[in-house]
Amino acid sequence: MLQAFEFIAALSAALFAGAALYINLAEHPARRGLDTRMAALHWAASYKRATWMQAPLALLSFLSGVVAWSMGAGTGWLVAALLIGMVVPFTLIGIMPTNHKLLAPGRDLASAETRMLMERWGNLHAVRTTLSVLAAALYMWLLLGA
Repeated sequence: MLQAFEFIAALSAALFAGAALYINLAEHPARRGLDTRMAALHWAASYKRATWMQAPLALLSFLSGVVAWSMGAGTGWLVAALLIGMVVPFTLIGIMPTNHKLLAPGRDLASAETRMLMERWGNLHAVRTTLSVLAAALYMWLLLGA
């Protein structure tokens, strides 16, 4: 049973990290190449889809890592779980205000402020990417018998 929780924790973190890396390395830079209005429209559509994938992955990885730790897997599992778990409060506290501004009804999507918010969002998302990559790397290291 312990190995199942370890596997789920590592897989969920790796899937989250892979998606987050794709967003930071491919999708968001490509968006920045569009005019501001089109970039904001694309971001909004992508955001709505990604939320339903990434939030459950982060929570599943966190919970599975904590369960593995509680079953005796070792402190590394708790550390990795906390790293991926930090993505959720960081999103709610650090990123959501920017998201709400970008999604505000009546926002001038072609404005310089919208462009600045898009840039800020990319930088904030990079924090989530870093946390998830660190968690996934630690989980993998632990799985391989650290």
